[in-house]
Amino acid sequence: MTIPALFTPIRLGALELPNRIVMAPLTRSRALPEGDAPGPLSVDYYRQRASAGLIITEAAQISPEGKGYAGTPGIHSAAQTEAWSRVTEAVHAAGGRIFLQLWHVGRVSHHSLQPDGQPPVAPSAVIARTRTYVGSGFVPVSPPRALETGEIARIVADYRHAARNARAAGFDGIELHGANGYLIDQFLRDGPNRRTDAYGGSPENRCRFLVEVLEALTEIWPADRIGLRLSPFSPANDAGDSDPMALFSHVIERISGFGLAYLHLIEGETAGSRDSADRASVRALRGRFGGRYMANNGYDRYLAICAAETGAADLIAFGRPYIANPDLVDRLRRGLPLAIADRSHYYGGGAAGYTDYPAAQDR
Repeated sequence: MTIPALFTPIRLGALELPNRIVMAPLTRSRALPEGDAPGPLSVDYYRQRASAGLIITEAAQISPEGKGYAGTPGIHSAAQTEAWSRVTEAVHAAGGRIFLQLWHVGRVSHHSLQPDGQPPVAPSAVIARTRTYVGSGFVPVSPPRALETGEIARIVADYRHAARNARAAGFDGIELHGANGYLIDQFLRDGPNRRTDAYGGSPENRCRFLVEVLEALTEIWPADRIGLRLSPFSPANDAGDSDPMALFSHVIERISGFGLAYLHLIEGETAGSRDSADRASVRALRGRFGGRYMANNGYDRYLAICAAETGAADLIAFGRPYIANPDLVDRLRRGLPLAIADRSHYYGGGAAGYTDYPAAQDR
């Protein structure tokens, strides 16, 4: 009997993956309240999911300023780096591979989450019509202030520092979060980016910040241990653009020369249905990238198997299915039903809805 390609090994940059199923980054807001570090529950959570071909962690803020939600972990302090090392040790001991996702939320934050209660930073002083989680619930984000041109180098340096910490923590690589309306995506799009300096205006200028961050990351990591996540056609967090196809065609052509491990695209609207994906446009963008392509958003077993068999994607990233199915690879391989996650435990809390979902054989 032929084994579907989805369950066969694949080379990803410097790594050999045992299958093509990826655990997508999932914000779960379980970091320890003192110091924004992952705790023992997070060690168990990632260890339970080590059968994935690759785990991409929840986004970790690169600086205190980069934080946008209560309970998210950072990767800017020594204590956070040490805490993450316990996660990587557990995943590696269980036979897994794990990348850390680097994150700066930009304007998608609340002043109560910012150092000294300051306004969040953004390419331009344009408030996002969205909400963020502050522990007691979801509230509208705060009005941002526009970054001065001279401040941008500091944020690039924060990315470099976080990448160095990720390497010290024992990760196998890093993913740069350039999607879903956060800081990099804000620079890319002409809705939130109204700048008139070298970082605004043309697609080339709006891409400049992303390129500078990637250049900084490749000073710390080989390019084949770096991935990039983008969401070209998603309006998440009020990140609009007048011509996303032209913009992201330029972006992908511009970053293709880095030799990254993979390009991770959210196909269609973030967390939307598969029907929201403009398949022709996604195929066209994928064709502009010469490396491994990771597809994400609304895949089930059938769609994932088909994508891997036809070469429409090299890897398939699953997000929400991994919340309640730590043994997702085994369930997909055997065609077993998937458990349904309790949405009330998505963000914050303890073990309930986080580490207490059993594997199929444990039921």
